[in-house]
Amino acid sequence: MKIVIAGAGAVGTHLAKLLSRERQDIILMDDNEERLSTLGNNFDLMTAAASPTSIKGLEEVRTRDADLFIAVTPDESRNMTACMLAHNLGAQKTVARIDNYEYLLPKHKEFFKQLGVDSLIYPEMLAAKEIVSSVKMSWVRQWWEFSGGALILIGATMRENAEILNTPLFQLAEHDKPYHVVAIKRGAETLIPRGDDIIQLNDIVYFTTTRKYIPYIRKIAGKENEADVRNVMIMGGGRIAVRTAQYVPEYMQVKIIEDNRARCNRLTELLDDRTMIINGDGRDMDLLLDEGLKNTEAFVALTGNSETNILACLAAKRMGVSKTVAEVENIDYISMAESLDIGTVINKKLIAAGHIYQMMLDADVNNVKCLTFANADVAEFTVKADAHITKHLVKDLGLPKGINIGGLVRGGEGVVVTGNTQILPGDHVVVFCMGAMIKKIEKYFN
Repeated sequence: MKIVIAGAGAVGTHLAKLLSRERQDIILMDDNEERLSTLGNNFDLMTAAASPTSIKGLEEVRTRDADLFIAVTPDESRNMTACMLAHNLGAQKTVARIDNYEYLLPKHKEFFKQLGVDSLIYPEMLAAKEIVSSVKMSWVRQWWEFSGGALILIGATMRENAEILNTPLFQLAEHDKPYHVVAIKRGAETLIPRGDDIIQLNDIVYFTTTRKYIPYIRKIAGKENEADVRNVMIMGGGRIAVRTAQYVPEYMQVKIIEDNRARCNRLTELLDDRTMIINGDGRDMDLLLDEGLKNTEAFVALTGNSETNILACLAAKRMGVSKTVAEVENIDYISMAESLDIGTVINKKLIAAGHIYQMMLDADVNNVKCLTFANADVAEFTVKADAHITKHLVKDLGLPKGINIGGLVRGGEGVVVTGNTQILPGDHVVVFCMGAMIKKIEKYFN
């Protein structure tokens, strides 16, 4: 597949690195040569110093042959223009990064498609939805719903009171358990577990289960005594903070601390009375304590500085806050954040990458999630008639190493998959993939 990425900023660079590992034909273009200088030598891709809104530049990178054109410069209007030009030159599918929520409204979808913009990506909105999902369940490290919540993936850290510590998984499986352990994150290593593996203290365990058994997962993970989130304090008043405040359930009270007075005034215009806006420095611990940090169940750090967000979450943890979320946009800091046990890490580049990566796949993929901590992806496939995966029981499929089927949804009902499960056409199957292995599993669904 030939893919042209316009914009060598943080999102474009990360996408280029991710996709180059898949041995795709990648061209990364930007009118800033300095941004491109180190990439071409270190990764399997080509670079082009050209403006994405220059017809000549688009012709030079042979956009007419592109299967996918992705515009992810920081300028929304530039991305839209680049996609329109690329479509007119012959690109098969176009994707534009945007900053305007209105463009995502369903009534505008056909309009933009006629202009030549097939898909729109709003990373800040996607990140806000991830944050809200994580704070709804204070005891969960990561949480994703598939097929409208019929099947759920839960990542939780195992502490001393977890009931399933130090027991081989095959012994746990002797009972008719309503969950499936799809992966274990231990230190810097992610394991696809086998029957004789055991869950150890401080492991992050990824379960798939159905909604009715969430209390059971909470019990065996030893999380029953952790307080549910009612009060949320957000440090930083950027776009992600605005969307987060708009998406949280009505029973939650939100405080946003922002040090820019003009931005505070703007926040009061954008948000309703449910959200309290406080003008102050979120790094000031006395201010946080005065504003009720010790009575807050969730603290979310969303400043533009990854180090500040990590340190703020550490401080909040030490003050007794049970749930912390940090926006960490520096990829190199993610493993450090994990080792410090700061809670949930949000990286909008990885989130956007998962959504764009989905467009590369030939199979019917409804959802792709990047597991920030685990160097892994979770994909939701719809099984086609006569697909290879329907020919045998799961245990006889010969799935590649590093791939685990976590569950499926059939007729709207979630089902935990075992080795004796027979997958049928029309099933929605959730697959856990190590690294960048989605392409290896794709053939089973075609």
